[in-house]
Formats: sequence, C-alpha cells, structure tokens
Amino acid sequence: MAATDKVSSDGPESHILRDLNEPLVDHTEGQLFLTDAFKIMMEEVLCKGTDVKHKVCEWKEPEELALLLDLELRAKGEPHDRLLQRVQDVAKYSIKTSHPRFMNQQFGGVDYHALTGRFLTEALNTNLYTYEVAPVFVLMEAEVLRGLRQLIGWTEGDGLFCPGGSASNMYAMNLARYQHFPDVKSQGLFGLPRLYIFTSEDSHYSVKKGAAFLGIGTDNVITVEVDEGGRMIPSDLVEKIKLAKSQGGVPFFVSCTAGTTVRGAFDPLDCIADVCEKHKLWMHVDAAWGGSVLFSKQHSHLIKGVHRANSVGWNPHKMLVAGLQCSALLLKDTKNLLRKCHCANATYLFQQDKFYDMNLDVGDKTVQCSRKVDCLKLWLMWKAVGSNGFADRVDKAFHHARYLVAQMKKREGFHILFEPEFVNVCFWFIPPSLRGKEGTADYQDRLAKVAPAIKERMMKQGTMMVGYQPLGNKVNFFRMVVFSPLLSQKDMDFFLDEIERLGKDL
Repeated sequence: MAATDKVSSDGPESHILRDLNEPLVDHTEGQLFLTDAFKIMMEEVLCKGTDVKHKVCEWKEPEELALLLDLELRAKGEPHDRLLQRVQDVAKYSIKTSHPRFMNQQFGGVDYHALTGRFLTEALNTNLYTYEVAPVFVLMEAEVLRGLRQLIGWTEGDGLFCPGGSASNMYAMNLARYQHFPDVKSQGLFGLPRLYIFTSEDSHYSVKKGAAFLGIGTDNVITVEVDEGGRMIPSDLVEKIKLAKSQGGVPFFVSCTAGTTVRGAFDPLDCIADVCEKHKLWMHVDAAWGGSVLFSKQHSHLIKGVHRANSVGWNPHKMLVAGLQCSALLLKDTKNLLRKCHCANATYLFQQDKFYDMNLDVGDKTVQCSRKVDCLKLWLMWKAVGSNGFADRVDKAFHHARYLVAQMKKREGFHILFEPEFVNVCFWFIPPSLRGKEGTADYQDRLAKVAPAIKERMMKQGTMMVGYQPLGNKVNFFRMVVFSPLLSQKDMDFFLDEIERLGKDL
C-alpha cells in the first residue's frame, strides 16, 4: 500500500498519521504565552518582589496552598488564560528571594545582568559537555575559572562548575582519594586501607555526606576542635592525625572552611597548610560562603594562605548574587587529574577523530553527563560591574554588618553571641519578660522558644525572613546574613525594629 493510502485511512490511528506533516507545537501560540508569562514574572517577581512595600511571602498552610495551586496533573491540557493564572499563582505564593528583606539563607538578592544570563542560558538550552554543542560556553567557562583561580593566586590549574558547593566538596574528596590511590577507580573500595578525613566542628554537613556517598564512611570523618571564634585549631588537627595513624588508618584529606555557615569563621589556612604539607595530605578549602572576600583588598586577608590549597570550592551564587546555581571547584593541579579520575571515554560523545581539539570537550572531567551552563551569569555580571564592582559589594556587606552590630549594642534586648569576623551576625533577642531572669532554672528553655516564635510571626505576616538555629550549648539564636546589593541602612534599622515588634510580648 502506498504512503498516501495510509494517510487517507479512516482507521483509529489516522488522526496521528495525518498530523505527522504538521508540528506538534504551535510556535505562535507558545511565543504569545511566553510573552504574557514574562510580563507576570516581571511584575510579580522583579517589581513587587524587590519592593519593600510588598511582602517577602504570602504564607499559606500546605493544604490550603495545594488547593490554591490546583496541583493535580490531568490528561487534557489547559487553555492559555488558565495557564497564565497558574504562572500568577506560582509567582504570588513563592518566597521572594530577591526581596531586600529576605535574609534567611546565604543566597538571595538579584543582579539583573546575572539574571539576563540565566534567562539566556535557559533559552539556549544547551549542554556543557562538548565543544560542538556548546562552543561559546566551553571557552567562557575556561575564562571564568581562570579569573577565579587568578584571584586565589594560581597562574595555572583546572576546575569546573558543579551543581552546588556540596558537590564541589565531594569532587575534591574523590580527586584526593584518586591521587593517593589511583587503583580505586577500577578496583573500588576493596583494596583500600581505612581512610580518614579531617574537618572542623563547624564545617558544612556536606563533608559527612560526601564521605557517606563515596564509601569512606561518616565514622571516618574526624572533627577537629575550634577556638572561641569557630576557627579550626591546628594543634588539635595534628593530634587527631597522629591518633588516626597510630590506629592503622590513613589520613588523606583535610577540609578547611573559609566562612563557616553559622558563625562565618575563617580557618587559619597558612597553619593548616603547614600541617598538610608535613603529612602529605590533600588540603581543600570550602570557600563556598567566604571566597568572595578575595575581590576585596580590605578583607582578603581573611583567606590568607588559600593559594597553598590543592582545591577550593567557591559559590558566586552566594555573596556575589550570581543566582542559583553558580558553584566553582578550582584546582591547582596541572596534570589533568579531573579527567583522569572521572573519564569514561564514551565513544558516541567524545570521539577521538573530531575535526577540532578534543581537549575542548570538557564533559569527561565530570561525574555528570548533562551539565547546565553556570558560567554565563557570572561572566555577564563580571563584565558589567568589573572586579572593582564586586569589591564594592563585598565591602558594603561588611559595612552593613558592622552597622547592624553597632546598633544592636545600643538597644536593650539584643545579645550578640559572637563578635562577627564576616557578615554573619548571630544574636539572641531577649524579650522584656526574660530580661533579668538569666539565673532562673527554666531561662534557657524559655529563651530557646523565642526565635522560633518570632520566625513564625514574621513568616505569617510576610514582613521579612531570617534564619535561626542552635549551636553546641547555645540554644536557638538568629543568624542574620548581610550581603544583598539591594540592602540599605534603612533595611538594617527596619530589621531591628521588626524583631522588637514581633517579640515584645513573648
């Protein structure tokens, strides 16, 4: 039977066959929807969502929110107007992380050049693994990584953008293990001795996650004591390394922190580097939070000694406001360790007889196949504001943090837990009912309930967002992180006034 006879058939599949010569997607309709949806995003997220006259969030309980969003997926699609209402609802009920008064996490704020890069990345929808599909971004990523390495103090090296700082830390562990025991790639864990990782008590939880994921084991992550400022104590590191060796273990990796999550502490990198060099250990610096001080002549001393590390993780999506996600792993290595450790040489993708330099196919350096383009937003922002602009942002964040601390010291009820080294301001708010009651038996229990109660009120009223947590023997306290370029001194004053308003009757 001829093909034309099949198309003219009246059988049950004839409607499918007749449609084969027509595209399934109506480009005109799709473009109109995108245009209308983009207008909603601009209004709800980038206009209202950055205006202090509007709320940080429209809080709804989970059951109510699920009904409002009509989350159920159905067999039939929905019309244009109803879909636009879906877009409106998603924007309305999501947390406005670009809002100046979203101070809940170490990301937030907005840079419009970086955001343009994010929009462009999504529209181009390419995969950063071969030069043939991502020629612009292979070259761009190499240049951005070179610029970051140069700030560390390395004229050569390697690196890649990873899906978050936790992944960067895991990559570093894997590379360190491979360098010490290259047979692990082919033989697995069977031939390995008991390996030990060392990190501070205040380090990021991803160190233990990485140890679990890589089969090293969380029991083999040895925590090193910290001083009163939350910085790793090198002498305790030495003692812990000696103890591990005496028990037949093999220390191989030290994870330092430049800007701990809660206190914002910077480990003494030069002293730790001395220890690592003596014992031949891989030194990794988790600078996800604090790496951006390298742009500031005034504050880069905090990370002195970082150039002596083997690897550094750095998240420009944090202090530089590049937008999620933008997380770089930077390596001093010049012997192609990334590729040797992770390559699988897939012949359908990394053919060796291509017409261009195969070294431009960077995909075999990663444990991923598909990899998003994360360099464009940082590149475009860096092009726009320059290194000097980044330095100004870092310095301004320090200025706001110092101003906030100075104002807290003038107000009754604010108790600063740690004199900040970085832009993390950790404090208790003592409501009037607890002032002067420090010696009572239930004081700590009552104080622990203050921050959660204030947090609930601010979320339900939508005025701002700030995080809280306990730490060691310290009951729940607020951790204010000050870094968004949208912040002003007025926002610092509002923050203090709002904490007082929300907690005065507790």
